[in-house]
Amino acid sequence: MPAYDPNNILAKILRGEIPAIKVYEDQDTVAIMDIMPQADGHVLVIPRAPSRNLLDADPATFKALYETVQVIGRAVKDAFGAEGVLVQQFNEPAAGQTIFHLHVHVIPRRAGENLRAHTGKMADMALLARQAEMIKQALNSPQT
Repeated sequence: MPAYDPNNILAKILRGEIPAIKVYEDQDTVAIMDIMPQADGHVLVIPRAPSRNLLDADPATFKALYETVQVIGRAVKDAFGAEGVLVQQFNEPAAGQTIFHLHVHVIPRRAGENLRAHTGKMADMALLARQAEMIKQALNSPQT
């Protein structure tokens, strides 16, 4: 397996070298809006610990990572009135991975709605910021 590249885009976001719209962070993880969302409320959950993907990550990383995935999953479901939540994680190019820092996609879903294509076109940042605020409000509500 290729080595972890500390100059990948998510590592740069974690270091503050590239801006991102954050919805949550703690000592082990950060959750940001996906800039090419496949649905409204699409969030990426990223561990701070460097690893290329699931295959080379320290197993200790997964506890905090998936605790945050659960917190964000509940929040996006509430914030967007979703019926469910899609959780995706890709490992290596053959499986669809294009950013080589472990991350998990959390996408609110409704039956019958198709996911938008991942075209490489960035979403409107003001819209993503508004969606982030919706998620933050859901995170702060007692039921989440």
